Amino acid sequence: MRGWGRGSFVSDIFTEVDEEVRREQLKKLWDKYGNYAVAAAVLLVLAIGGWRGWEYMEAKKAAEAGAAYDAAADFAEQGKLPDAEAAFGKLATEGTPGYRVLARMRAAAALAERDRAAAIAGYDAIAKDSSVAKLMQELAAVRAAMLLVDSAPLADVTARLEPLAQPGGAFRHSARELLALAALRANDAAAAKKWIDMVLGDADTPQGVRARIDVLATLAEGAKS
Repeated sequence: MRGWGRGSFVSDIFTEVDEEVRREQLKKLWDKYGNYAVAAAVLLVLAIGGWRGWEYMEAKKAAEAGAAYDAAADFAEQGKLPDAEAAFGKLATEGTPGYRVLARMRAAAALAERDRAAAIAGYDAIAKDSSVAKLMQELAAVRAAMLLVDSAPLADVTARLEPLAQPGGAFRHSARELLALAALRANDAAAAKKWIDMVLGDADTPQGVRARIDVLATLAEGAKS
């Protein structure tokens, strides 16, 4: 028992010594690096606070841009085109990135009611803007072609839409339909047949487009006879 007691006593002493050594080592480390630890903690808190603040401001900007877009859309629906154009124009320069593009698209649509050339220029600017998402660029190109199909030479419409009419294109159905219509208006039976066949041969062609193309096909056949 005595031996066990002496061993336990010695063990306790060594344990206390180890703890004292650890405390001394920690104290030295704190004396040497404590200021850095405090600075890192402060920076972490500031970074988190800054991030939360940035998130709040971005959410606020998005909400304000959304409200401004809705107000501009209301002007357009009410036929207040000058007000709509002004509101969309302001949002296109001051809104958040996503709403800027939408506003530019709607501004061009509003312009089409009174100034087709200006509307086409607006769509063309979006279609050529590399900072705009590809899908929106292509949609703008289709919208511009829709305004041109009644008056522009077939070559112009083809140059605009043929790249979008290829298999896999997001707007290939609309592009092919417009190309078929432009070819029919230009009395180019071969071109009209080419695009009509592409529309009818695509299993993914929407039913509405297919129905309109059937009408164009009938008109094309009537023009031959």
